[in-house]
Amino acid sequence: MEKNILQHINKAFDHRIRLGIMSTLMVNEYADFTTLKELLGATDGNLASHAKALEAEKYIQIEKQFIGKKPNTRYVMTKEGKKAFKNHINALEKLIKG
Repeated sequence: MEKNILQHINKAFDHRIRLGIMSTLMVNEYADFTTLKELLGATDGNLASHAKALEAEKYIQIEKQFIGKKPNTRYVMTKEGKKAFKNHINALEKLIKG
């Protein structure tokens, strides 16, 4: 087993909400706030703070717009985010396989 495998485990993804956001965005072009909130069973504040943390790392983009008169927030994974998340998943797989 590679000695430094743990250095590839990304601390930005160590919370289930962040892991859920990233996993959802790996298989969808984007996801809106309400969808993620329901999917992950998160509170408004919890989801917003974890999304902001991922945005600060430049792993996701937060896009705010209006649909009709209703505000809509949606999340899109960045290229950096996709790369970082794939590296994280690969490191977890290597760790599990030994």
